[in-house]
Amino acid sequence: MKITREEVEHIAKLARLELHAEEIDRVTAQLDTILSYVAKLDGLDTTGVAVTTHTQGVCNAFREDEVKESVKREKALANGPRQNGEAFVVPRIIT
Repeated sequence: MKITREEVEHIAKLARLELHAEEIDRVTAQLDTILSYVAKLDGLDTTGVAVTTHTQGVCNAFREDEVKESVKREKALANGPRQNGEAFVVPRIIT
């Protein structure tokens, strides 16, 4: 077994997940299956295989920066439910 029940419980605690006993057993079995399959991949001979960081040969798909006219403030603020003429007004969340 690649992963133990105790390790799953520890990971669940770190992730602040409440798992019932049957869920822990199911997740342990699922993760063990996944990790066992990944361990099989470690046994593959990859000599001569180029390192792949992307699935496609695109080197840069970004457009060139262009200076354009921005949306006018009044038009942007008209899209919000509350504004003060300069910015959107939102509820205070930090006290």
